[in-house]
Amino acid sequence: MQSTTGAATGSLKRSEVFHPAHEPLRHDPALNLQQDRISGPLPFLNPTKAQFRYESRPDVRFKWSSRNNRKGRHAIVVGQDQANASSNQLTTPHVTSSLNDILRGVWRMLTYYPIWDISFDVAYVFTIGSVIWVINAFFVWLPLVQPDSEFRNEELYGGGITAFVGATVFEFGSLLLMAEAVNENKSGCFGWALEQALSHKGGDDETGDRKLEPSKLQCTHHHLNKRNLVGKGIRHVSKEESASEARSWVWWPSTTNLKTHYVYDLGFLASFFQLCGATVFWISGLTALPGIYNRMSRPITIIFYWTPQVIGGLGFIISGTLFMLETQSKWWKPAPRTLGWWIGVWNLIGGIGFTICPAFGYDTSSWSQYQACLSTFWGSWAFLIGSVVQWYECLEKFPVEVGSTDKDSAIAEDGT
Repeated sequence: MQSTTGAATGSLKRSEVFHPAHEPLRHDPALNLQQDRISGPLPFLNPTKAQFRYESRPDVRFKWSSRNNRKGRHAIVVGQDQANASSNQLTTPHVTSSLNDILRGVWRMLTYYPIWDISFDVAYVFTIGSVIWVINAFFVWLPLVQPDSEFRNEELYGGGITAFVGATVFEFGSLLLMAEAVNENKSGCFGWALEQALSHKGGDDETGDRKLEPSKLQCTHHHLNKRNLVGKGIRHVSKEESASEARSWVWWPSTTNLKTHYVYDLGFLASFFQLCGATVFWISGLTALPGIYNRMSRPITIIFYWTPQVIGGLGFIISGTLFMLETQSKWWKPAPRTLGWWIGVWNLIGGIGFTICPAFGYDTSSWSQYQACLSTFWGSWAFLIGSVVQWYECLEKFPVEVGSTDKDSAIAEDGT
């Protein structure tokens, strides 16, 4: 990969320049990093977005993002003129944001289950956990709305058992989320290759008569490798890359990597707060079990049942907020055209619901208990929506969007 780093690099903010050891695609000579397209929402944290010129196809840009890299996705941008021109239909990648493509993505969710892909496992586990929490919310809230629907010990057994199972599933999903974060592809991956188009006549790459196609065989992400959950991709990294980048997988980053890279990485921080929140929240799931919950005194209930929910919910709020920020070009600028942003939004809403629930729960009045149960209800649905969107996102590994690819104009910051 070619790049030009001027003498002014030292004056740049941390979010505007990559550390030499963590610059993506630095070993790919076909991609030219655009230094003025490196960005992040917070100046004191690592970059979360970058753009590359693909020398063989000047009409195409590769959009690297920390979230896409973590999820094994390879987003590119094609020019509006190239996307619309009928003469380029054989050589220009098909835009994936149309209604038909969305429906194909939904169908893929129903028919394709790549359990070897940790990003799929994260989304699927959180979807299952969210469904369990929705069921839990019906057990504890519905009797307050429709008292005649209540059966004996519904809240104690139905609510208590589903709370424990749901909290356990969330804990497992958070562990997978953390494993995904610390096993990111440190070298980056383009994931596309030029293929001969059927309409080829002259054989000149510069004329754009060779089509850019997804190339799973050239992908170094571990998501496509059926032989491991995290670690090595189908194609191994080049010999130029360090041994630390070629290792199969890690439980936890080294102290050096933690201090110099991960503590400044928004995706890692979001995953870490999610894991911390889920771990503390699990305590309330345990104490919700029949035989424990109904034998606790009021002070013990406050300490070991309600308070862990407050702390855990705050962890979910922080995590959702950080996941939102990771997809934004500026900390104050929403990115509604990005799937990852909506995932963060719904997780944030879910975290708010799970935090408000115990806040009301401290009060024993009937109105407060009603609001506590209602907060669990809509919070669970928010988590479910976010998990389903994440499920859709993780299966679209090669998104293509339309944008500006002129040399002197900026590509839209938000998208994919």
